[in-house]
Amino acid sequence: MAARPRVVAALAAALRDLDAAEDAFSESEARCLALPEPPRDVPAWLFVAARRRALDGIRKAAAAGRHAEAFAQVTDMADIIALPEPIPDERLRLLFICCHPALAAEVRAALALKVICGLPTDRIAQLFLVSEPAMLQRITRAKAKVREAGIAFGLPARGAWPERLGAVLLALELAFTAAYADAAGELAADVGEDLGAEVERLALLVAELLHDEPEAAGLAALVLLARARAGARLDAEGAMVPLSQQDTARWDFARIARARALMEAAARAGRSGPCQVMAAIQLAHTRRAFDGVVDWSAVLRLFDVLLALRPSAMVALGRALALAQVEGPQEGLAAIEALPAGRLALTRPYHVARADLLAKAGRTAEAAAALDAALALGPPRAERLWLEQRRHMTGAG
Repeated sequence: MAARPRVVAALAAALRDLDAAEDAFSESEARCLALPEPPRDVPAWLFVAARRRALDGIRKAAAAGRHAEAFAQVTDMADIIALPEPIPDERLRLLFICCHPALAAEVRAALALKVICGLPTDRIAQLFLVSEPAMLQRITRAKAKVREAGIAFGLPARGAWPERLGAVLLALELAFTAAYADAAGELAADVGEDLGAEVERLALLVAELLHDEPEAAGLAALVLLARARAGARLDAEGAMVPLSQQDTARWDFARIARARALMEAAARAGRSGPCQVMAAIQLAHTRRAFDGVVDWSAVLRLFDVLLALRPSAMVALGRALALAQVEGPQEGLAAIEALPAGRLALTRPYHVARADLLAKAGRTAEAAAALDAALALGPPRAERLWLEQRRHMTGAG
């Protein structure tokens, strides 16, 4: 449900327990869905029902008597979320809380994706290239540490925001990665809303609040540039349209202009980072809308910088595709084959990249096998339709 972030944030602020907040919400959500007609004010109904459920549980624990009395005084979400704080958004507030420096950076991001964005554990595991049981264990341990270490649920002083910014930006980046991969919007069934639009809103809010942090501006620009292409990402049959084949007339040039302004402001700070470089790569692709070409040599240089700033198999995969555009498919394939497959082979981008370059190199049977491997990983509908189209065109097997 779209109300989930608001209600969970309000409950978590009161209960000081992320698990208890999620459990209470889940139970109230199930009860709401079972009603003959939806309540007039769904978020308020959910909060009241969840509050009563949590209060009953607290009252059963003798050690929590005082907490129960205090929590019982909360009669409305406004008592919790309408506070005079400098982050005017309950989800963003909880995001900063989940990104406490006592937790490892990747654990913080995973916890934020689960609690604030409501992403299913299997989706989070895919983003981190780990198994679902391993990710579930990480998130469970992170919640326990928040509870056992007594991590404050109040907003930290503004001076402490920068030390949490990296994890906040990573969580938003990964949330948007999940949303962007879902071109047809199927993810809404899991999280109850347009996650891409919500991440855009939060990224812009972070950039506004931390206007002196160039990486915050870089992430906001990155999201804007990707969102600018939303209107061109599906064909008439609902299949995904690759960036290189999109009709640029359908791009949102107001978002592109806003992204460019953010990047220019970030550049003036003189402190480059991975978010700014990723945004620069995306901006390079927008050149096609103006003169019909992409400067692949510039894109390759940007990937070299990104690989130095954030060395990872996925960044190296992107660099290999850029290298293929500059030096040919054989060079790109060689770069991909040099990567340690391992967990990378469990991702669709790896197989799709190989299929593209194998086809360009005339290795049709191998390209078809790579497409089959990508399809076997259960892509979202829009991507599946596109992969099936490509597989049919390949024709091997």
